[in-house]
Amino acid sequence: MNAAAPAARAAPAASRLRIKSSQVSLAIATLVLIVGWLSPLGHYITPRSGLGYALGIIGGSLMLALLIYPARKRLQSLAVLGSNKMWFQIHMVLGIAGPLCILYHCCYHLGATNSNVALWSMLIVAGSGLVGRYLYTRIHHGLYGQKASLEELRKEAERLKKEGGGAGNVLPEFASRLDAAEQRIAKGIVLVPKALSALVQYRVGRASVRHYVLKTLRGAAAESLTIAEHRHALGLAAERRMDARLTAARRVAEFQSCDRLFGLWHVLHLPLFGMLFVAGIVHVIAVNVY
Repeated sequence: MNAAAPAARAAPAASRLRIKSSQVSLAIATLVLIVGWLSPLGHYITPRSGLGYALGIIGGSLMLALLIYPARKRLQSLAVLGSNKMWFQIHMVLGIAGPLCILYHCCYHLGATNSNVALWSMLIVAGSGLVGRYLYTRIHHGLYGQKASLEELRKEAERLKKEGGGAGNVLPEFASRLDAAEQRIAKGIVLVPKALSALVQYRVGRASVRHYVLKTLRGAAAESLTIAEHRHALGLAAERRMDARLTAARRVAEFQSCDRLFGLWHVLHLPLFGMLFVAGIVHVIAVNVY
């Protein structure tokens, strides 16, 4: 396999690090969510006083602070608060930390009508945020990168395809199998949304090509001591090339679909947050006045 240029490897490596970091954060949040669900929080926390009440105030304040990011994007006068990128990162953290605090505040239990409306509004907004986060990463370079373009993605996919590889003698069908997998990703599945179809075909294609690589290298290693010595390195090189090409094909296939969905999500997310804002105010007034 031909080695990619150092500059070409640097960006994907950095992207993988960002993705891993976000995955760790999401895993921690999921763990906290599960621990709260399985624990008898009602034995230790009450929403009306002490720690439970404080968590409600903190969670509500964090949810309210979510408004800073859209305000920073639209008002240049708020540039003194920091960059858009910084506030986007904070926005992502607040969108997870706020709902977690609220769930611990209510001990995962429903209450009065006003509190139930506020809770379900928050859960809908939080779920909407997770959907938006997924769509965002499909049309941008990583979670905090610049927006991509369809032409840019197509050029990158074509470049990877033209680079070729240097293991034709060991893996004679490798290139043709990659081509076939790319074509299936681009073609999609009938009656299945493009983004979901691209993901399914990517997974299926990757598993199929990887199986071919491992099986072929295993057979070649049994017949050649040289190949046996370099089997692991050959497998890793083939897998890197496979991942690069199929990921590029997947991004091209799903870009337009996710771009449209992200635009629609933007239209819906703000009204949902407005509903949460009103429900939260009603809940706070009802709790403290009545």
